[in-house]
Amino acid sequence: MKNIQAFSLRALCVAFALAGTAAAAQAQAVKGDAAAGEKKNAMCIGCHGIEGYQASFPQIYKVPKISGQNGKYITAALESYRKGDRKHPSMRGISGSLTDQDIADLSAYYESHGKSAADAAVPAQAEVPAALKDKLATCVACHGPNFNNTTDPANPRLAGQHADYLYVSLKAYQTSGNNVVGRGNATMVGMASTLKEADIKQIAAYIASLPGELKTVSHAKFR
Repeated sequence: MKNIQAFSLRALCVAFALAGTAAAAQAQAVKGDAAAGEKKNAMCIGCHGIEGYQASFPQIYKVPKISGQNGKYITAALESYRKGDRKHPSMRGISGSLTDQDIADLSAYYESHGKSAADAAVPAQAEVPAALKDKLATCVACHGPNFNNTTDPANPRLAGQHADYLYVSLKAYQTSGNNVVGRGNATMVGMASTLKEADIKQIAAYIASLPGELKTVSHAKFR
């Protein structure tokens, strides 16, 4: 039964990854320019360019590290905020002000931002604690065996991301009928629905502890 469930979840994950890739491909038909993105990030640096910066609405948590994140994922996330599939008032307002070209440029910029030779030393596979193996078995189908090298660039890198951000993200997939909190990705909604509060906290803490390429690179203005 477990094998059947795991296969079904993997198949669903692949199907939605392909769908997400197709949607992202439409937006990324416009080629991103990292240099142009650096000139367009004024609305990003006030939160994502400050080490340890905490959002205060609609929930309190450290804003995600986005330097070194997959560009296609950033595009998909901004598209989701713009369409309202991800409910966050500030991010929806910001994404709604961006053109497809702006999104492509910002995605290209943050994917390459902060990259260093040390990033190549990230282990290819993470050692999963025995207590979490069953809960994380299907996650690697999308996020990779080290949660850094994803199986598709439309999926996010997770290794080393802030634990409190990972926690609220997973909780958002369990939330419906809320005007300011919630995420509608069907694959993640299905995955998150099986998790208890304690599971989410353990998963968030574990993934946050892993080495990865995600960073918060302090903007010169805030150093």
